[in-house]
Amino acid sequence: MVGAERLGRLAASEWSVPVVAGLGAAALVGGPAGLLAGVLLGAAARRWLPRVQSPAARRAALEQERLTRQLPLTAELLAGCLGSCSSPAVAAAAVAGSVGSPMSERLAGVAAELALGAPPEGCWERLGADCPPLAPLARCLVRTTVSGAPPAAPLAGLAHAQRATASRAAHARVRRAGVLATAPLGICFLPAFILIGVVPVVMGLTTLFAPRI
Repeated sequence: MVGAERLGRLAASEWSVPVVAGLGAAALVGGPAGLLAGVLLGAAARRWLPRVQSPAARRAALEQERLTRQLPLTAELLAGCLGSCSSPAVAAAAVAGSVGSPMSERLAGVAAELALGAPPEGCWERLGADCPPLAPLARCLVRTTVSGAPPAAPLAGLAHAQRATASRAAHARVRRAGVLATAPLGICFLPAFILIGVVPVVMGLTTLFAPRI
């Protein structure tokens, strides 16, 4: 029952802005043209405006974003520590003390488990299972631990790949920001376009064909 109420509140919050925008456009324009403008404006608001998130969801998203940003540096530091013949526990503890939160807490937990004698592959697997952004790092460490191969090269490659992915994501966000910046201007001009461009055409066609009906 509580879950259904929560889902209902979430759906209402996600649809509140598009519905209000659509009703406002429909009331402003009026008639069939207003209904069309309201539907178009509501669909545009639903498509382009950011979704409303709960505080817990925002905190989780922010934490995952920070972990994703910290991942390349963490991989390079682990490569250096493990490449200098440090044990996994010492390497994880050293990197945990060199990076900020929230990565430091996760690596400190792994270091504590390793220091107590837990199998390294199991610790790395749990690191990726508990936090999806760290899954690539966990898979890389598990592979090198099981195979016995030196981890420096795979970890350096992972850091390079993650930085390239972050660069592409940043470019995509810039393009999306440009679209979001121009979308409100287009929405503001939509009622005027309908009134000046669509309504006269509809009224002209109605006047033309009305005597023939």
